[in-house]
Amino acid sequence: MDTPLHHVVIVGSGFGGLFAAQAFAHAPVRVTVLSGTNHHLFQPLLYQVATGVLSSGEIAPPTREVLKRQRNVRVLLGLVTHIDLDAREVVSTSPLGERRTSYDSIIVAAGAGQSYFGNDRFAQFAPGLKSLDDALEVRGRILGAFELAELSTDDETLDRLLTFVVVGAGATGVEMAGQIAELSRRTLPGTFRHIDPSRTRVVVIDPVPQVLPGYSDKLSRAAADRLESLGVELWMGRKVVDVDEDGVVVVDGEGHRTRLEAACKVWAAGVGASPLAAQLAEDAGAPTDRAGRIEVEEDCTLPGHPEVFVVGDLMTINGYPWVAQLAMQSGTYAAKAITRRVRGEEPGPPFRYRDKGMMATVARFHAVARIGRFETAGLLAWLLWLGVHLLYLIGFKNRVSTLMHWVVSFVGRSRSEQVATWQQVVGRNALRREGSPPLQAQPGTDPT
Repeated sequence: MDTPLHHVVIVGSGFGGLFAAQAFAHAPVRVTVLSGTNHHLFQPLLYQVATGVLSSGEIAPPTREVLKRQRNVRVLLGLVTHIDLDAREVVSTSPLGERRTSYDSIIVAAGAGQSYFGNDRFAQFAPGLKSLDDALEVRGRILGAFELAELSTDDETLDRLLTFVVVGAGATGVEMAGQIAELSRRTLPGTFRHIDPSRTRVVVIDPVPQVLPGYSDKLSRAAADRLESLGVELWMGRKVVDVDEDGVVVVDGEGHRTRLEAACKVWAAGVGASPLAAQLAEDAGAPTDRAGRIEVEEDCTLPGHPEVFVVGDLMTINGYPWVAQLAMQSGTYAAKAITRRVRGEEPGPPFRYRDKGMMATVARFHAVARIGRFETAGLLAWLLWLGVHLLYLIGFKNRVSTLMHWVVSFVGRSRSEQVATWQQVVGRNALRREGSPPLQAQPGTDPT
């Protein structure tokens, strides 16, 4: 009688989960990937979906298609709500009800989500940018603001509709602000008869003293200079304390409050680990950091549970940065560690993260990049950014299609995805009011 194959469950189809699944291609195991979405999301380019540069399909290939050649992998739709460590079962839900999936080993790569620092009501007025639903809603809000501005009959309403606020000055906030500015100044002029889109006001707000915290002063200053040349206002050292339908309330370092009227707000500040991290940490008695990530062992396992690997955005180890390269590397490491165990081989060395650098695009033909000790800003950094992101996109078809859209958008002035519907905005707000979020897993973080 044949011995059943070792069963590995992977929670999540982001960078950590996908790279782990692919690393099992030739392993003597059977793998089940459980995810709340049917796609692998290349989250770093979500802002380009939100601003009409790319379509959702180009950055989110179906997980089944990516893994279709791996006969030892099964993909299942389900939002994982609990991991029973004693029974070694994963509890997931779908529209068909609850499902329990047993495992011999498990890799938890559920990713991270948007954090509003305890002010979750802000989400109704300032969506984040962590999922395809987020990107499509933001696109609806951005393009909808211009459409309503064309209908406006008074200057006060017009100013509010043409003011865009981006909360957060990290990579996502900088990239988002730069693309809104270029959309209004390069793509939309000439398409309206009543309004001048180039008079759009884009404001970035963050308590930190400079944009792109974590980058060197040189690169941060280069990014700030480029944004300001596009007309973006940088409200640094200020904190958003309230958000409503018509604007935000901002407090500066001296406690002075300012009301900024803006119809469209995007939240690009704050990241929190998936709720699964808190559940696992409590059940295992493991410590967590301030962001809710689990402090794992040196081999990425949950303390006291060597069969449970926690990777990517859910773990903290050696102070490694919260980036998707960490998810890719730790997911692959976990898969190889399990494969060695199944084959009866000696354990490998502790997990070590390899820093491959940081990149952020600021605007057309301009980015900032750090690779080792080498730093650059401008066209060279932008070309490096293009190459790296094309390399990590999944599938030849998506790479070719993305490259063509970039040519249209960056060399020309048009954008191929300028269609948005009110349902993308109104529908999601209705779900929020009912307390019924759509079925989806927490996505991962930036890959650079």
